[in-house]
Amino acid sequence: MTPFHFTPGSLPLLVSIPHAGTQLTPEVEAGLSDAARGLPDTDWHVPLLFDFVRDLGASVLIGRYSRFVVDLNRPADNQPLYATATTGLYPETLFDGSPTFTPGKTPTAAQRERYLAEIWQPYHQQIQQELARLKAAFGYALLFDAHSIASVIPRLFEGRLPDLNIGTNDGRSCSAAVVQGLEAVCAAQSDYSWVVNGRFKGGYITRAYGRPEARVQAVQLELAQVNYMDETPPFAWQQARASALQKVLKPLLQRFIEQGKSA
Repeated sequence: MTPFHFTPGSLPLLVSIPHAGTQLTPEVEAGLSDAARGLPDTDWHVPLLFDFVRDLGASVLIGRYSRFVVDLNRPADNQPLYATATTGLYPETLFDGSPTFTPGKTPTAAQRERYLAEIWQPYHQQIQQELARLKAAFGYALLFDAHSIASVIPRLFEGRLPDLNIGTNDGRSCSAAVVQGLEAVCAAQSDYSWVVNGRFKGGYITRAYGRPEARVQAVQLELAQVNYMDETPPFAWQQARASALQKVLKPLLQRFIEQGKSA
């Protein structure tokens, strides 16, 4: 079984969802702390929230494994992406700072090398192959990396996170025209707060593959989970909230497609 779900589409757009997976390896499952067993830092329901992109014609890539096994949105060399508190390629702590693993039960270095080779590498190879296919077919490619996180995590950021957090690696992963188009969609509504390159500027996927000079545009969107689900266990989906949020997400993706064509 592949470590991801992939569905090819008919548009020059790939939607990547790296953190919605909940599958565990035996070693990780046996070693998780009590606090981590419920997989609290998962991007819950993001594939369902963005299911509409299939109707638009986007390709969709979804990781199967939990970030507690290996984080698909961190570099293979585990260099930190942010100067502030964050989690690494193999998260040793939860977002709230509590330990991911019971003492003495952390996976071994050899096991983690296997996770890198068998889970991380195939996901990134699929991104690379699909972006190459899209660029060959259309002359350009668009990558939208979809994420969500609890709206209040004092260890990671002050106060409540804005509802929509667009990351473009400080303008390096996509053109200025793409950013302006996304900003226009956000500014046209008043139900959700938003920011560009705030606390979340884009993880490894956005930074590694966004090459606007080569006509590959990449954007990350980090959503505050409170707008479509319950942020406490069992992390239930809230249809009414999700439907309202999708009324902004759909035009956001449509604008990305439109701007990407001419960028």
